[in-house]
Amino acid sequence: MSTMERFLEGETMKEVQCPSWALSVGYLGVAVAVCFSNFGSAWGTWKSGVSLVHTGIRHPGSVMKNVIPIVMAGVIGIYGLIVAVILAQSIEVPNSESQNVYSIYTGFAHLCAGLCCGISGLAAGGCIGIVGDHGVRAIGYRTSNISLFPSASGGRDGYSNIPDGGEGEDGGGEDDQNKLFVGMLIILIFSEALALYGLIVALIVSQHSYSCGKE
Repeated sequence: MSTMERFLEGETMKEVQCPSWALSVGYLGVAVAVCFSNFGSAWGTWKSGVSLVHTGIRHPGSVMKNVIPIVMAGVIGIYGLIVAVILAQSIEVPNSESQNVYSIYTGFAHLCAGLCCGISGLAAGGCIGIVGDHGVRAIGYRTSNISLFPSASGGRDGYSNIPDGGEGEDGGGEDDQNKLFVGMLIILIFSEALALYGLIVALIVSQHSYSCGKE
């Protein structure tokens, strides 16, 4: 094989390994990581925040304790931001000869990292939002001493029967409220772990790269 043939073959392989559209795949991974994670964070904040506001009307003192689901949902957006910044800084710009050195291998690795972090954050945010919504409402119902399954002799109307004050204000019992809160907190921790798993895998995959500028 002559020198010219080897040169042409090398140029062809470089075009295959580092096409001009490889950059769009890498930046798609950046967008997926931050957008999906923020979507999950907003979802969890919305679901938990609505229930927190409703519960805070009757029990303002429980607002700060029940704000934990909102804080945990907000952390998911930070995971996506971290991965997006790392991926964006890893995308190589064309060289001085306007030749692309960012390979399709690296592009798909960055896309995979963005999907791992983004979709994991989306699932975790939805889980935190739903669990936080029902958990905060349940704690509020227990504090108000509302019977969710009223009997005919009990004289209660279920969800619609909210005591106006007095003995019903703290009738749920502090011990029962703490048990509900601890149970909700454990579920939230394992839900948050889903986003953390995606972050760890994304950080590992983002380190896989191949540059066409290397000999």
